[in-house]
Amino acid sequence: MPPTEFESSTYPKNPSTRRYERIVRFTTIGPVKAGWMVKSKGLWLLTDEGREAYDRMPDPEEFFRESDKLYRKWKETRERTEDVEVDDGSLPGPIAALEEAEETAWTEIQDYLMSMNPYDLQDLVAALLRAMDYDVSWVAPPGRDYGVDIIAYTDPLGASGPRMKVQVKRRADKINADGLRSFLSTLSQHDVGVFVATGGFTPDAESEARRQEQRKVTLLDAERLVELWVEHYDSIAEESRQLLPLKAVWYLAPRA
Repeated sequence: MPPTEFESSTYPKNPSTRRYERIVRFTTIGPVKAGWMVKSKGLWLLTDEGREAYDRMPDPEEFFRESDKLYRKWKETRERTEDVEVDDGSLPGPIAALEEAEETAWTEIQDYLMSMNPYDLQDLVAALLRAMDYDVSWVAPPGRDYGVDIIAYTDPLGASGPRMKVQVKRRADKINADGLRSFLSTLSQHDVGVFVATGGFTPDAESEARRQEQRKVTLLDAERLVELWVEHYDSIAEESRQLLPLKAVWYLAPRA
């Protein structure tokens, strides 16, 4: 839906900010607090409650009024009352500022991962495993890897636990069930498999992974990979941190 002339204009107090994007972000605060929408790293998802509300209130104005009412009710239940955010184009309110910062940061991290050299991404995963106290015995050199990029153990001699085989794919598209089965064929019943794919996995691939009884496999998409990287960041070797250097920035986080 293209913006109107008014929505394409900028704010008098902030001439570098176009109204359209701010209006969309600001007016979705109500549906989020009403439980009708969930936002995560730039992905906005409709909940079952939101679908039911839309079916019940197809009129946009009625829908908006109800979400605003539920938002205000949510605010009244907070232990600390906050002023209702006003979108005048000046400094954004805490909710909008935090939301926009998270989405922007995730987009930059995701783009960075997708632009990485595939072998650097292998090294990143290997560095993460070392920070998680696994002993990485082998990382595939450039060339054919026969479906396995990293081999790791729970101890230096590989005597006290299963062998871990890892495949790392830097791809924008999702890995399907056939792609997963190809990796599973490299695992023995005593191996543990970890499949890292920046583009994620199709529902049939995820279902295939859940059905495995003899061969254990864990699927990691870009979001889960970054979560683990952040969780173990302090334990990652300083030189390896440069593969994905991150810095925490503190924002005011209103109570959810």
